[in-house]
Amino acid sequence: MLYAKDFRNMARKCLGGCWITAILCAVVYSLLSGALNATVVGLILLGGPFAYGYTAFWLGQVRWQKPGLEVLFSGLQQSFVNSIAVYLLQGIFTFLWGLLFVIPGIIKGYSYALSMYILRDHPEMEALEVIDTSRAMMDGNKWRLFCLDLSFIGWYLLCAVTFGIAGLYVGPYVQCARAQFYEAVKAEYEAEHPVD
Repeated sequence: MLYAKDFRNMARKCLGGCWITAILCAVVYSLLSGALNATVVGLILLGGPFAYGYTAFWLGQVRWQKPGLEVLFSGLQQSFVNSIAVYLLQGIFTFLWGLLFVIPGIIKGYSYALSMYILRDHPEMEALEVIDTSRAMMDGNKWRLFCLDLSFIGWYLLCAVTFGIAGLYVGPYVQCARAQFYEAVKAEYEAEHPVD
């Protein structure tokens, strides 16, 4: 079984020689997200497709495909409606669980953390099926992902101290490590649930 330090090590190897593209992708996505968050309609209609494209970029990165920035916009052509549905359902479910106090919302947020990765790999799935699959894959793995996120706390503090400048390095590093986490959990899940 792989742990936080393993995912971080694999992420650094994947990013070797690709840092400029990775940083550009993170910056463009941050700017797009900021613009989309300014309008409810933009967030509803484009939040999902851009989250899909951002996820597709990092999956391509960890699969050694050397993706370009155009992958960030792939959600506008692939799984457009499904990515909107998954994005909205993820947000709604997390919000509703959060109404039961903060902790259930955080736990459910981790349950749905793999949704966009799953949609990228299985565009034929319906939105609820994607969410359910994420829940099943994260069963017993939420703590592992939480520990991975927690292992970056020093890097987040560095971001705060440098007024966000270190985020140019930390953002891609975190996203690549999370994509590596998905790859590992997916392999474990498929080994336990072979498809006929």
